[in-house]
Amino acid sequence: MNRIRIAVVGLNFGSWMIENELLSDKAKDDVEIAAVCDMQPEKAADWGSKLSVPYYSSLDELLAAADADFEAVALFSGPIGRAGLIERILDAGKHVMTTKPFELDSENARRALAKARSLGLTVHLNSPSPELQGDLAQVQQWKERYDLGRPIAFRAETTCSYREQPNGSWYDDPEQCPAAPIFRLGIYLINDLVRFFGDIEEASVQQSRIFTGRPTADNAQLNLLFKNGALGHVFASFCIDDQQYYKCAFTLNFERGTVYRNIGPRASGGGKKNVLELVAVQDGRQVMDRYEAETAEGYQWDVFYRTVRGERIEPLAYDEDIAAGIRIIEQMKRKAGGRERSER
Repeated sequence: MNRIRIAVVGLNFGSWMIENELLSDKAKDDVEIAAVCDMQPEKAADWGSKLSVPYYSSLDELLAAADADFEAVALFSGPIGRAGLIERILDAGKHVMTTKPFELDSENARRALAKARSLGLTVHLNSPSPELQGDLAQVQQWKERYDLGRPIAFRAETTCSYREQPNGSWYDDPEQCPAAPIFRLGIYLINDLVRFFGDIEEASVQQSRIFTGRPTADNAQLNLLFKNGALGHVFASFCIDDQQYYKCAFTLNFERGTVYRNIGPRASGGGKKNVLELVAVQDGRQVMDRYEAETAEGYQWDVFYRTVRGERIEPLAYDEDIAAGIRIIEQMKRKAGGRERSER
């Protein structure tokens, strides 16, 4: 297989990505690391030596290098201004894989995504993923099979146990990391569920600092009103130790049925399966269904490969899904300013 040669930019989170994603069995058939880049020259040199690939200390240097042999960039910088970096990469003729959150400015994001379309290049990220998979694909199948009708409401939560200290990263900056548990963990739920609920009308947020040493929150909730009249609620916290870490649970109400994901306790350690249960009405009778599958998280390197190689056409709806999630974050950021309550 003609793997995609990829340059990794941003070796803070990028180091984790190299070790846990790019060198994993899941990615190795689709991509190979061709170069690394970081603003800290020592870090770039260290990873360049480890991987036996060229290394660079700036994006401009990487994109201008005559001897750089790569066709895509894995961009793992912070979210503020990322759309501008993506545009520079696209202007150099390179495809992009990046991470959530895509950007903090929906118009900048739209411009970058439109540029990719105009140049025939690919921009993917892990959340929202380019293709519905696993349990989300099952929700869509149920919606159609049982004619569930309009989305009405959802209540979603994800929790873990952190006792963090400041480290000078963007996680310490309320401007870059508003309502931190929502922005860092709850964003997966936002990006998942916006695909069924559409665009946002209004958002409100509450947040607090209970255990964290960071200046950003460790306990937060977000309330949403969608343009179609549906309501949503996302709770995310770094404060809860029940050994069900990162369990993403939700109750999803439609006009003629309800879908439950991971409702109720699960085994110590969190488990690796998502469990969906459906209760619906069909022909005047109550019907029930159940689905259980391995969690489908992470980066869809196989989809990235097929899209870059021209074997798959990216639907325009993907760009809209990305922008809709960012608009929620924009409103959350505006409402989060000055509303944090400290319990320490």
